[in-house]
Amino acid sequence: MDFLNKYQKDFEEYDRMEKDFIDDERIWEQLNRAANPSKAQVRRVLVKAEKKIRLEPEEMAILIQNQDPETIAEMYALANQLKREVYGDRIVFFAPLYISNKCANNCRYCGFRRENKMIERRTLTMDEIANEVRIMINEGQKRTVLVYGESPETGIDFICDSVRQVYRTKSGRGEIRRANINCAPLSREELAKLKEVGIGTFQVFQETYHHPTYRQMHPAGTIKSHYRWRLYAQDRALDAGLDDVAIGVLFGLYDWRFELMGLLYHTIHLEEKYNGVGPHTISFPRIEPALGTPYASNPKYAVSDGDFKKLVAILRLSVPYTGLICTARERPEVRREVIPVGVSQIDAGSRIGVGGYRETTGNMLPDKEQFQLGDTRSLDDVVCETCTMGSLPSFCTACYRAGRTGEHFMEVAKSSFVHNFCLPNAILTLKEYLLDYATERTKEAGEKIIVSYIERLDDEKTKNFVRQALRRLEQGERDLRL
Repeated sequence: MDFLNKYQKDFEEYDRMEKDFIDDERIWEQLNRAANPSKAQVRRVLVKAEKKIRLEPEEMAILIQNQDPETIAEMYALANQLKREVYGDRIVFFAPLYISNKCANNCRYCGFRRENKMIERRTLTMDEIANEVRIMINEGQKRTVLVYGESPETGIDFICDSVRQVYRTKSGRGEIRRANINCAPLSREELAKLKEVGIGTFQVFQETYHHPTYRQMHPAGTIKSHYRWRLYAQDRALDAGLDDVAIGVLFGLYDWRFELMGLLYHTIHLEEKYNGVGPHTISFPRIEPALGTPYASNPKYAVSDGDFKKLVAILRLSVPYTGLICTARERPEVRREVIPVGVSQIDAGSRIGVGGYRETTGNMLPDKEQFQLGDTRSLDDVVCETCTMGSLPSFCTACYRAGRTGEHFMEVAKSSFVHNFCLPNAILTLKEYLLDYATERTKEAGEKIIVSYIERLDDEKTKNFVRQALRRLEQGERDLRL
């Protein structure tokens, strides 16, 4: 079957729909109606957000349109408070593994697009995947997201084989314990296969929710030109039993205010349809330059650093129980600014060139990369900085492996109880990192943080468990968790 026609029958399911859950005109009406909100209007929204209740689009629009410095500062303070109450002062670490940059699509902003002749095309073999994973493990990684182009070479069977290879690759005492997937939208039958191999989160970004912009960015005649096929990718995943799904947009393709509303509408759609199960995480990458990709170097809707911080805080206020991911696209100084206003996950030590972990200690393979990274520091450098800033680095994968996913995870997260699992497990996974991979300066900073966070545990039984588990780790045991 022609690769471009493989989902034709699936497309028809969405072609028959009269409309989807993104109404462009309604979103702009809501934003325009909220122009120049009063302090009282903003504070009424913040009162609701403080209760950790998901906001409605009209309420998000008020926060988006707020230009008052005093109440914007209040937004930042509350976003920081909610992040700490729901997730604790911890930051979860991961790193991407790019499997292939071969792609049948031709997205205007993407370095992997089909017509870009300046990129060296490559798909890793299973042996090469194992080599990359061993390097990641030896740097201390425990969580990864596997990234694939949309190509006949990287169909569902290849993806499943690569996930198995990642999980079975070990190095010393280390291993990858959670492999998330960032790939093209799949059919329900294909997604059921992903569930069988035990992936973590299934991640598809809409790129832009604005219908006209989506058409401009994704040429007709490609699989990605089908807006609704992509928009309902998470629905199909949840239908297939994959209960951890992630959404995101690429900020810079269209007005950030509209895209933020689109993310909330997507969250509402999933929660209403799937018994309260919305996205496990939301990502908000900004478009970055890419070799041979002029559009990415001068995007019409580039988001300023100030607006970027504001949109991250608004996301935390609007969906307080959802994980927020700030990637290494951002420069270190930007990440320092936005992490306190709501971020719960970051990547570090990342290489985004295909084969990049073997070929470079930094990120210096522009002819194999989708875009340029802003933060090219080592994992150890970022872990050390996180500790010195008073936050707790975490490599935890316990919820995923204990079955606290989907509806169960949402119930726990919405009750703010998740930190009762996450803080103890974060302490233990940081201890593993310090014992097996850290430099001396990071060990010193990390041990201080561990002592500090043990004292913050309220429950004496949990505190005793953590202290005993730390001794067991020092004696050589690994992978201890609640």
